[in-house]
Amino acid sequence: MKKSFILLMLLFSILICELNNGTVYAITNDEPQPLEEIYPEIGYKTVEEAVKEFEQHFKQDLKLPLRIPPISFTHYFGRFSDLDGDANDSFEMKFISDKSPENHYKIVVRPVNHKIPIRDKYILKVFKLKNGNAAKYMEYRSFGALVFERDNWQYMLSIDKRISNKVTPEVLVEIANSIDYPRKKKKPLQ
Repeated sequence: MKKSFILLMLLFSILICELNNGTVYAITNDEPQPLEEIYPEIGYKTVEEAVKEFEQHFKQDLKLPLRIPPISFTHYFGRFSDLDGDANDSFEMKFISDKSPENHYKIVVRPVNHKIPIRDKYILKVFKLKNGNAAKYMEYRSFGALVFERDNWQYMLSIDKRISNKVTPEVLVEIANSIDYPRKKKKPLQ
């Protein structure tokens, strides 16, 4: 009797395992979420909206470069980060490509009195801009950046290192110098 009970339990266990060991089928969605949906979810918007928020917050005009790197982009977004008072507030503009992920260029602007300190060990070269200011080129793990100051702002132009052969430090200097080109005057901020 004991032997038949053990055999019955073993048979029952095998039957249960077989019923639960079926193949599960799922429909996969191989389509990645579009960048125009992802970036707004993390606070990005049009550049014009972000610039307006930044200028209104600091009550000062923001001049941006007129040039961009000579590579292709499919999207560009802006974001004003108002984190905890002026100390960490910044404007960020991203140029990206959903066709070439390495085509990634970013501009970050902060008030000079809350600038990001630059360590000398990262500085590879110092350039002189058209307006006479110094621009420091540095490299980190995955990007190169040109950092300079003008009009009470600290600008950081950064590029993915995978395209540093196309967007050299000299190209970033040309972009930085394009801030000085004349442009249409804006209405004063209220």
